[in-house]
Amino acid sequence: MSVRFPQLSFGTPRKLPRASELQGRVVVLDIAFAAEGSGTSFDKVTRKLIDGLGPRLAMWVDHHDHVLHARYADDPRFVLSTKAEHGACPEMITPELVERAGPVDTLCCHGDFDGLCSAAKWILGGVEPYPGADDDARAIDTRIGTPGERGMIIDRALRARPRDDGLKGLVVRFLATGATDSNLFVPIREAAEEVRRMEDEARRIARGYEVEGGIAVVDARGAKSFDKTYLLLLGQERARISVVHDDTTVTAAAPFDSGVDLLSLLGLDGGMPTRVSLPRERLDHVLDRLRAVP
Repeated sequence: MSVRFPQLSFGTPRKLPRASELQGRVVVLDIAFAAEGSGTSFDKVTRKLIDGLGPRLAMWVDHHDHVLHARYADDPRFVLSTKAEHGACPEMITPELVERAGPVDTLCCHGDFDGLCSAAKWILGGVEPYPGADDDARAIDTRIGTPGERGMIIDRALRARPRDDGLKGLVVRFLATGATDSNLFVPIREAAEEVRRMEDEARRIARGYEVEGGIAVVDARGAKSFDKTYLLLLGQERARISVVHDDTTVTAAAPFDSGVDLLSLLGLDGGMPTRVSLPRERLDHVLDRLRAVP
């Protein structure tokens, strides 16, 4: 399969590349607007990239809730939804959308399965990298249902090496060339095996969960490398809301279909309603707010 690969760049809501680092016309995929109170801000991170790119921003596609989506409702370059409307970003990418954006030189995407699958689907003109890829992305991003084997292995590899941009690029190439090249898949599978020790550490830390009402809280300070998503899920087996606090961050999470809106409960303006991260110094504030939930 012959496909044209644009430049790839990876970012998160709290850490985006500089506009000067991105070549030509740019599409941003699966990167939420920065949430106030997370140690960053929309103006310092998201708006800085938007303004820096100016007319070079071809499109911004995302599915994470944010109050400032309304500001861009009349700008056709912004295709924004909520997590409830679209559980994952790839399902938002259609051939019509790719055609409307026109030629693109750089894709800037989130570095999880959802974001990388979005990039691969864009490269393929809005066509799924493999049958069921959209469903895999939704299952992985919402943690509802079970993804297929390929999606599960890729997700585990990315969780094992969240800062490995080389692996992320390899995943995009594997997906954008049909997700069948065994030579490309071997290092992805090998990386996936590394998450086992991180899950073991998460299970060890989870023995320290303390449950009060509908909240399970665990102190992960000083812990070795662990899978935080898995640790949060282990907490949700004990209570509706799980809270993990480590040396720098406090993270609260609830199941995607729980009806819990952590943004509202914690007075935040944007981000995922069912998972938020704040600086550690706000731990007492987070616990006080969540303990008041009926």
